[in-house]
Amino acid sequence: QVQLVESGGGLVQAGSSLTLSCEASERAFSRSAIGWFRQAPGKEREGVACFSSSDGSTYYADSVISRDNAKNTVYLQLNSLKPEDTAVYYCAARRVRCSATPERYDYWGPGTQVTVSS
Repeated sequence: QVQLVESGGGLVQAGSSLTLSCEASERAFSRSAIGWFRQAPGKEREGVACFSSSDGSTYYADSVISRDNAKNTVYLQLNSLKPEDTAVYYCAARRVRCSATPERYDYWGPGTQVTVSS
């Protein structure tokens, strides 16, 4: 069982940067693909970025993803934030390969709210 916890969200002004963290609970973290998704009110969940040992970094939106296996943590850096980036940001895990499809992920964190003011 993999448990994921996101942190780092908050209220920021447009143009700011923010780094989100996703910490996993188990050592198998290094064999998983960790994806970041976001969901704005009234919209579907969409992929932002993903990292896996086989795929490296994969981006679906403007961001920077990095990973610290020693800390079982994946980071998502968001730059030049806009009000339309306001959403709940989730990290998710699945075996081996990255995917932009949320339904292909087996484990999800509770999410962290990012609100960007104009």
